[in-house]
Order: sequence, then structure tokens, then C-alpha cells
Amino acid sequence: MELASLNQRFGALLVDWLLCMLIVWPLSEPGWMGTWALAVLVAVYAFFVGLYAQTPGMRLIGIRCVNADTGGPLGIPRAAFRGVLLALLVPAIVMDSYGRGWHDRWSGSVVTRVKPSE
Repeated sequence: MELASLNQRFGALLVDWLLCMLIVWPLSEPGWMGTWALAVLVAVYAFFVGLYAQTPGMRLIGIRCVNADTGGPLGIPRAAFRGVLLALLVPAIVMDSYGRGWHDRWSGSVVTRVKPSE
């Protein structure tokens, strides 16, 4: 299992953040767009990572977030927990030697590269 680089992880998050901003842009009032986009980001992570192990941004970049023990999807509750921790930012910037932030360790997840055949 080859771990995703920090650049890949950041690139996927950037794509997902931009998609969330586009979703909330027509519906939000000035000053609230970022807050709503963050809520949508947590929901997107819960659904897509929970069921498919990839958000749209992760799929585009070629990475996935899986259960560290089984290699399968996290499930919606654990993925939602991971998304909330990611939204807090601090757990994401404190990383160990394997590139796993607190949000990954506390949710039991690991972000890996996708092999071309997957």
C-alpha cells in the first residue's frame, strides 16, 4: 500500500473545497459562504469517503481514504468523524512520519494512492 503524498492530499482537498464553494455560492448570503461550504465538505466526506473511499477530488487526483485495518471504505459514521476533525484543521496539520494526521489516526483511516487497475 503506497501512501498518498501531502501534495496529493492537499490537491484533492482543494478540488473538493472548490466544488463545495460552487454548491453553496448561489444559496448563501455574503459572509456565510465559507461556513456553509465547510458544512457541505463534511457531508461530502461522510458520504463519499464513507461509502466509496473517495471524494470527487480524491478520485481526480488518484488517491483514496480507507480503513487502516481492512483497506475498505470507512463507513459513514467514521468518515463523518474524520470530516469534522479535518474541518477543525489542527488535527490535519499535525502529521506523523507516515503522513497521517490526527484526523486519520483517530478515525482509523489511511490515505493511499490508487493503482491504475483499481
